[in-house]
Amino acid sequence: MRFPLLVLTLLISLIVLAAQGFATESMIPSSDKSQNAYRRVAPTLIRTMQKKGLSLGDPVFIRIFKQEKTLEVWIRQGLTYTLFKSYSICHHSGDIGPKIREGDKQSPEGFYTVGADQLNPNSSYHLSFNLGFPNEYDRSHNRTGSLLMIHGRCSSAGCFAMTNFRMDEIYAIVESAIIAGQSQVPVHIFPFKMTPKKMAAHRNSKWIAFWENIKEGYDYFEGHHAPPVVVVQDKRYQFITFRPLLFGGTLPPPVPRLTVATMKRSFKLQETPVPSETSPKRQHQLLAKVDRTTPSAPNLLGQGD
Repeated sequence: MRFPLLVLTLLISLIVLAAQGFATESMIPSSDKSQNAYRRVAPTLIRTMQKKGLSLGDPVFIRIFKQEKTLEVWIRQGLTYTLFKSYSICHHSGDIGPKIREGDKQSPEGFYTVGADQLNPNSSYHLSFNLGFPNEYDRSHNRTGSLLMIHGRCSSAGCFAMTNFRMDEIYAIVESAIIAGQSQVPVHIFPFKMTPKKMAAHRNSKWIAFWENIKEGYDYFEGHHAPPVVVVQDKRYQFITFRPLLFGGTLPPPVPRLTVATMKRSFKLQETPVPSETSPKRQHQLLAKVDRTTPSAPNLLGQGD
């Protein structure tokens, strides 16, 4: 009797895992727009990532530099993150310096995270995801504002606007990482590349104390190629760091918990061959995303101030 009981236990475990995977994926908003964007860019993303030893769905980290108008997408490879691609920011409003209050048209600076509930596949600005402003640090300084996004359509009132094609890629990368189990995608926003020369050039700015604080997080990533754990204490950003004795570096964020559903999806994405001259119709069939969600109700909010 023990053998049938063992089989039954295994079957129940698989059913529970599958149910958990479905529940996780069902919370991720989706729309025809986001799925069509995914189908357009996934073949190229998959091929390009494979050449670098990366996979679509691996954990992601984003850095933004206002002065350079650059958005960097880093993807985890082993213990550290590898720069996958740098995208030109089409437009952001305001100047260098943090966002202070609602209506100042400034884009934020600091450390933010993006989760499933911040994705907006129905944005009136093509596709978008909310940066989560104000975060704990902003609230401790009484900073106000809302709906600060990374989005398409190259028009900004406090957001970071990309061209639609670039936003298709960025959205697909972030969405795939969240589907695969990354609960929060870190987004670190800086006024400029925080080199000693640039800091010295801005030493008389009223924001220099703030910039010296966020530079600690910038320097940590520059040294270890893994983002630090960021907390807020005494109205300052604090950075919790770890140093494994064997590696002399930093521990990456926890490996996401895989479910039956996400493993199935990952296999289909990475293992399906895409010949370079495949017809558009056949390519669509090969790379159609695994049905995982019911399209969410339209939410046209896509830009803040």
